[in-house]
This record gives sequence, structure tokens and C-alpha cells, in this order.
Amino acid sequence: MTFSHRIASRTRRALVAAAALATLAAAGTATAQTKTLYIGMNGGNMEKAYTQYVFPAFEKLHGAKVVVVPGTSSDILAKAQANKDKPQMHVMFLDDGIMVRAMGMGLCEKQKPNAHLNEIYPAARFKDDLASGVSLGMTGIAYNTKMFAEKGWAAPTSWMDFADPKYKGKVVFQSMPSSSFGLHGFLMFNRIQGGNDKNVEPGFTNWAKTIGPNVLEYIPSSAKIAEMVQTGEAAMFPLTPTGVAALKLRGIPVEYAQPKEGSVVLLTAQCVIAKNSEPELAQKLAEFLLSPLAQANVLQFGAQIPTNPNAPVVGEGVEQVAKVNQWMKNAVTLDWDSINANRPAWNTRWNRTIER
Repeated sequence: MTFSHRIASRTRRALVAAAALATLAAAGTATAQTKTLYIGMNGGNMEKAYTQYVFPAFEKLHGAKVVVVPGTSSDILAKAQANKDKPQMHVMFLDDGIMVRAMGMGLCEKQKPNAHLNEIYPAARFKDDLASGVSLGMTGIAYNTKMFAEKGWAAPTSWMDFADPKYKGKVVFQSMPSSSFGLHGFLMFNRIQGGNDKNVEPGFTNWAKTIGPNVLEYIPSSAKIAEMVQTGEAAMFPLTPTGVAALKLRGIPVEYAQPKEGSVVLLTAQCVIAKNSEPELAQKLAEFLLSPLAQANVLQFGAQIPTNPNAPVVGEGVEQVAKVNQWMKNAVTLDWDSINANRPAWNTRWNRTIER
């Protein structure tokens, strides 16, 4: 059975994930003492989806409380590293490349074997099961549909569109040192210029005479994107389909475009933090977050694409998952070992020569 047929089959079941999770939660029994788990993750739409539609069921099942520590992947990693001997968090969500760094630092505890871990896509299982992907995506191009319509511009089709002179002063790019989106965009530009994930000389050499002159602002995260689109400052910027969907839910006029050279695979991954104060309960949370119904809810209410193919897909989620499946056909996977080994030097060079 093809992936698309599996989606259709699951859709026909007419499963409503929210109701199913509520039923599951009602079956749970609370323990006498409420324990609190702290989970580091991005704020905004992701935090809202999990806190409203996923964590309550887990809390009722296990008599626990789940509290989000919001921040970018870099923020969360820094907090985990600073408190590695006495962790303040129990589970953390990080972008895949940063998760590989966290694993190398010894910050992640091996996830215990469980049925849901066996169900997720093989690409979502990290080395030695030290981490697992909770949502699947890719970084491509997002653009301001209102501005494009007013200007009569066609939708972007290539990473090199960021260098088109007509977008001068209208390109917004996330800072490479602090954002996976910025890193992804730069590395794809570098590949087009003849480089690879080990050799970024072409990217740095050519940036200043191509994309650089068009950039209005380098931003540390994507938090300002909505405002910059609404004020007419931002025409184009790197982003994921999930990020675009979240903005559209807020009425922001944006759309996603898959570059012809390919997007960059971006997994949001979770790991149980090593030496945390509630190892058993943290393991249960990590298992729960891979379950079909938990993943169905964050798809339905947060536009997070499931890594568990058994997640029931309903409504708009059917089209979202089908599109991502199509875009994955030319998506690029990065060499994170090489990138992480060289990224400190790249960050320094970026700050010195590009984002001055």
C-alpha cells in the first residue's frame, strides 16, 4: 500500500484525535503526589498545540504536570549544557542538527525500547536511540503573498531568487549562528555556488555580491517574521511549511514554495535529558509523544507533520501530509557531523563578514 493510500485509509476511519486522546486520558488514574516534568521547546504555535491538546492527556494518565520551558533550539541546548550535572529540564525538543550536538555532549539518555519508537520512520530514529523525531519538515522559501500580488511577481522557485535585484531591501534572513533556517538557507546557497557541507568557501565568498545586498535584516529567530510581513518589510525568507501554516492560521499573508534545488530536511527531535530527576516518567513522556494519537493532535492543531505513519490524518492534515511527502522527494539531508565540527568557525566568520 502506498503512503498516499495509507493516508486515505486512515482518513476514512474518521478518527477524531482530540476525542480519542480525551478518552485515553479519562482512563488514567492520578497518583497521590503530582510530579512535574519540564520540557524545553519552541514557544508560540508549537507550545500552544502541545499544552492544549497533548500534555493534558499525559498529565491525567500519570498524575503529573508538564511545564514548557520556551526557547529556540540554541537557547534550550545552552540551558541543558549549563545544568548538565543537575538538569532543570527532563525532556527537550531541538532541531535535528542541534540534537546531534546535544547527543555528542552526553546530554541525552537512551530512550527505552517501546512500541511507538518502533513505529516511527527509520529516518526519525537517531543513533543509538538517544533521540527521536517528533515532527517532520523541511526548510524552503516562504514569501509575502500580498506583496507579490501587488508587485505582480511570480512565486519564487529557487534559492537564487534571494539574489534577484528586484527584492533588494525586501529579503529577511535568519542569522546562521542562531537559526537552523538561516543555516539551511546558507548551505543550500553554498551548494549552488559549488561548495558542500565540508567546504563553505564558495558560500562566504559569493554571498556579499549576490544575496547580501538584498537583505534588509538578519534576525536571530523567526519571531519577527509575522510583524515584518504585515508592515510590508519582508518579501521572502527561509521557513518550513509548518511555520508557514502557523502564520496563515494567524491571518498572515504567506505561502510556502519548494525550491527546485530542493529543501533541507528538518526534524524536530526530542531526547530524555541525562541525569534528570524523574527518569522513568520522562521516558514515559517521550514514548507518549511518539504515539499516533498525540502526533495526530499536533498535526490537527499545530500543523506538525507526524513521524509516526500510524497517526490518523483527518481534515486539512490529509493535504498537508501529502504535500510534505511530495516535497520530500527532492529534500536534502545535511552532513551534520561535518557541520557541527566546523560550525563554531563558520559562526565567527558569519558574524565578522556577513552580519556586521
